[in-house]
Amino acid sequence: MLPSELKTERFSGYPPQARRIATSRIALFQSLPLAFLPLLLRELIAYDWKFPAERRELDNQLAYLGGLTPDQLAAVMAPFAKLQLSQGLEQVDWVNTPGLFSEQLTAHLWATHQIDSFRTAAVEYVHKVNAASSPPELPVARLSMVMVGAGVDRNAYPLFRKLRGQGVYFTNVNPANGRNVLLNLAVARAAAHPEPFAHWYIDGERTEPSGTPLTCLSYGALETVRDALVKKMRAVAQPGGGGPEVLRTMLAQMRPEDLGMDGSGEAAVLNRFQVSILTEGSGTQLFSTTFVQWSAREALRRAQPLTLLARFAPRQREQSMKDLLAGIARTPAPDPEGSLVDADMGAYYTWINQQRLAGAEHSVFLAWFENHNEALAISPALPRGKTDGTAIDLRGLVQKLGAA
Repeated sequence: MLPSELKTERFSGYPPQARRIATSRIALFQSLPLAFLPLLLRELIAYDWKFPAERRELDNQLAYLGGLTPDQLAAVMAPFAKLQLSQGLEQVDWVNTPGLFSEQLTAHLWATHQIDSFRTAAVEYVHKVNAASSPPELPVARLSMVMVGAGVDRNAYPLFRKLRGQGVYFTNVNPANGRNVLLNLAVARAAAHPEPFAHWYIDGERTEPSGTPLTCLSYGALETVRDALVKKMRAVAQPGGGGPEVLRTMLAQMRPEDLGMDGSGEAAVLNRFQVSILTEGSGTQLFSTTFVQWSAREALRRAQPLTLLARFAPRQREQSMKDLLAGIARTPAPDPEGSLVDADMGAYYTWINQQRLAGAEHSVFLAWFENHNEALAISPALPRGKTDGTAIDLRGLVQKLGAA
């Protein structure tokens, strides 16, 4: 089927909000090329489970396309329309399985040496969409806080080297009650700016603050879900189980219900996000540091929160992925020192991902060596590339950031 043959009844299997949008845009969809429309539908089919920021971006994209004249739309879509596609791609049920179509399209473009043309077209299209809409006005500067080094008594590893040039490296921080100070700050911001999924707490252990307005994730709380997923992965990875391609397809199609989670109602958005963390990230099922880093990355990319507090905890000592998936029994032992190195890099990546969001020039960032006296602060109110040995506690440091 080609887009020009599309009928509203083909969207009967979409979730309610996605179906409503699709049927209202049927004329637009009929005018889009096959190399483009299924990729748009891949985002739309999950509309009901997207975060508000994601919905806003998709709404803006549809508004941009819908506001073009026929000639303008044809010009914008021309680079996609020029791509040569196979009849096999036309036969894929790209309305209901746009993800499968995307995989097959990618393979086809590589095989026919058209991938560079597609990438160029995609980049140009994104620039046009972004130019047509204004970023949302933020009620407060974004704040990301990262806690590293839980369980480490002594450390010789030079922390925050990649971040020191961006802010102030504090070497005489009083750590007393520091964790509560940062958590209370996140809670206070959430109470002052109560928006859905705008304030997050991600922890590498089981600790989750109860009764707060924060969106909370933790590695420990997902233990049964992770175990269920690893068992499914192990079954496919074993000889005769299907191999890597089957495993990839299984992970891409995984739903919360498949892992014993609630996939409906208000819980669906967060539970689907958690499933995506465990199925799309490499090692998120097995290593708490990887889980925290990937969760922070995806929360920033997708939810675009105003506040993010991420706490790294000790992961188990590394085994080969082959042994872990095979279930080879070894007594798990924590590796606080190795986890600190992971977390230090995770803090750097978290800052990079925050800088990719709107309002980056006003954003604030803090990384703290938990229960120790080292911290790194980045803020428009602070100089860059400085070291400060003045005695200060976490409350004073937060005040210097101007992050309240």
